[in-house]
Amino acid sequence: MLYIISPEKKQYKANLHCHSTLSDGKKTPEELKKMYKEKGYSILSITDHEIPKNHSELNDGQFIAITGYEAYIRNNKECRYDVYGKEIHINLFARNPENESIVCYNPNYCKYITDKEKEQYDKVGSQKNREYSIEYINDFVKTAKENGYIAAYNHPWWSFEDEADILAYDGFFSMEICNYSAYLIGRLEYSGALYDKMLLNGKHIFCHGSDDNHNAACEDSREYDSFGAFTMIMPEEFNYNSVFNALEKGEFYSSMGPLFKEISMEGNKIHIECSDVIQINVFTGSKSPKRKYSPVGETITSADFEIDDRAKYVRVSVMDEYGRHADTRAFFRNELEF
Repeated sequence: MLYIISPEKKQYKANLHCHSTLSDGKKTPEELKKMYKEKGYSILSITDHEIPKNHSELNDGQFIAITGYEAYIRNNKECRYDVYGKEIHINLFARNPENESIVCYNPNYCKYITDKEKEQYDKVGSQKNREYSIEYINDFVKTAKENGYIAAYNHPWWSFEDEADILAYDGFFSMEICNYSAYLIGRLEYSGALYDKMLLNGKHIFCHGSDDNHNAACEDSREYDSFGAFTMIMPEEFNYNSVFNALEKGEFYSSMGPLFKEISMEGNKIHIECSDVIQINVFTGSKSPKRKYSPVGETITSADFEIDDRAKYVRVSVMDEYGRHADTRAFFRNELEF
């Protein structure tokens, strides 16, 4: 028996994309911790724009803050925002919580910190003008990894990038399959189809969900951007190093609501248990994923399928009655016993 998600392993709820008053968010780091902890979250990464920040003061026995920040590259040297223009946003998560270095520093992008603060940061990599090109972006990610970060690809729909360019990027450990803040704009920022296209093109990349919340709207507003997409992380122990290792190894899944309780494989047979949903899919790289539907007006909580010999990978996706998805990463044949 091979467990993709073991029923014995504890799952910790995380938001890996979040903005505070240090950049363009409306909540302080302390307020963010309070609101997320009250909603059952155990892990938070406050990823302010171009502000790497160690928030270890927020840590306690039930809560861990992952050091990180959001970097971005736009298609003009002055870093002007263009609502019709392409750009890329990258979340960087630090292996060492005390790592506050800025990758490929450019002052035009650091608009939320003072000139004095800019001088105090450790700057790594090239400091020439950022260039919106595949070569530069790949070098940026490589430099980040060489300096203790792992890099996540953020909100692909919002970024307006061409699919061919996205498929040419290298070095990302994971992509946001759902970015809830962007999802609220037009309900297009659930990127399951793009994720499968990346897998079919040989990208061994994970997927996760994030809020990307700024909290400009009140909690009873339809525009409230917190608690809509999250990541369930399954570390060996509940400490910073173990959580980071789980991220590197892909020991997590994305959700907008549903939860996985168990996914196991024995030979070519896969067994899935989850919270109440109306559809369970297993994607294998074919045009016809394995699927089970609930009867109309009812829900299902389990499914069993046989995986055929031509399967390129296995990933499980479920959807509940509200249209909310949960998605595992892809597990390729060399990871599975079939």
